[in-house]
Amino acid sequence: MIEKLLKRATEIEAHEIKSTTLSFLFVFVLMIAYYILRPVRDAMASDWSDSEVSQLWTLNFFISTGVVALYGIAVSRIKFKLLVPSVYMFFAVSFVLFYVFMKTVSDRILIDKSFYIWISVFGMFHLSVFWSFMSDLFNKDQARRLFATIATGASAGALIGPLVPALFAGISGTDSLVLVASVLLIIPVPIILHLSKLKERELKHLDANIDISKFKIGGNPFAGFKAFITNPYLLAIGIFILLYTMISTFVYFEQKNLLSEYDRATRTQILGSIDWIVNVLTFCIAFFATSRIVKKLGMGYTLALMPLIICIGLLVLAFAPILLVLLALQVSRRAGNYAITKPGREMLFTEVDKETRFKAKPVIDVVVYRGGDTLTAWIFTGLTEGIGLGLTAVGIIGATVAAIWGGVAIYVGKLYNRKKSEDNSINSF
Repeated sequence: MIEKLLKRATEIEAHEIKSTTLSFLFVFVLMIAYYILRPVRDAMASDWSDSEVSQLWTLNFFISTGVVALYGIAVSRIKFKLLVPSVYMFFAVSFVLFYVFMKTVSDRILIDKSFYIWISVFGMFHLSVFWSFMSDLFNKDQARRLFATIATGASAGALIGPLVPALFAGISGTDSLVLVASVLLIIPVPIILHLSKLKERELKHLDANIDISKFKIGGNPFAGFKAFITNPYLLAIGIFILLYTMISTFVYFEQKNLLSEYDRATRTQILGSIDWIVNVLTFCIAFFATSRIVKKLGMGYTLALMPLIICIGLLVLAFAPILLVLLALQVSRRAGNYAITKPGREMLFTEVDKETRFKAKPVIDVVVYRGGDTLTAWIFTGLTEGIGLGLTAVGIIGATVAAIWGGVAIYVGKLYNRKKSEDNSINSF
């Protein structure tokens, strides 16, 4: 009965149910941990000035770059079987150490700012590694059918995670939440090990002539940075991500400005409502529609769908800069990204080799993403505080960026289809 229900609602085959369920649980637990930690981080920011937060964003970019470089070394030297579990164990231990420092250090300013940056690094890195593992676990056809369903696990975790600090922060304090999150990050370790076994037993997706127990990816630890710069396919994906972050930052600052007239309690209620609506929509769209959208529209137009919607939304916002329009745009942007754009762009990495997947993907997901955040934040500040542009002008500029983003999306889709056709030709031959 369950198999028939899943077959109707999704495109999961019977032999893929275990792997898909465990992958769902994997990202579900990750997102619960992250959404426990994120309110702790964001509560700290209220104690600092805008310039202090901007400096932390800039510092975060450089630290993220350093962490990705260290990860490249780990990819080259650690056995592949232990690589992904080691990442989550490392973050779990780091949060235990933060908890100890929070309890023992009297002057917490430096500890709090370090924690703020580290959560930002973790927020990008843990999902990048997860999707690298997924791209390696499932083959290309499975990725097209299953990634959207697996991504709903992130939305489910994002629905439950915020309830923990909301219900228990006042009772146990915020520091103890850090310890709870560190314990949760240990749960994916046995899941990862079991999924690796299922890859061989049920998914039948193994690299030829490789003993996975002894295999190391090896190679140059910094090959990911070189591959990103020299590979047109990866560079196109990076530009796609950069334009996405620019749009996200533009909408974020527009939101901040339009909410400035409300008190903090009202702002919190509005933003909390947005989070809940976004995650409900994401779950429904990703579980029931995304794989079918990719199948019907193709990769290029699937990736271009959200840029088109956001371009129209920003133009409407430019000439009607009211809160209701902004909230509708924000919900559409975030739900569409999590349910459609995110799974779609993760499918792109099924067309690259294992070394590129684990070394270059974090460069794009973390370094390019955080660099785009930092760059766009200063650009937006220059446009508003420097030149003095209003919401209308900024909205038009944002719509132009969204249109360019859509064009890049279609180009990336063409590159993906070309690589897919080349692989099919080689396999046929």
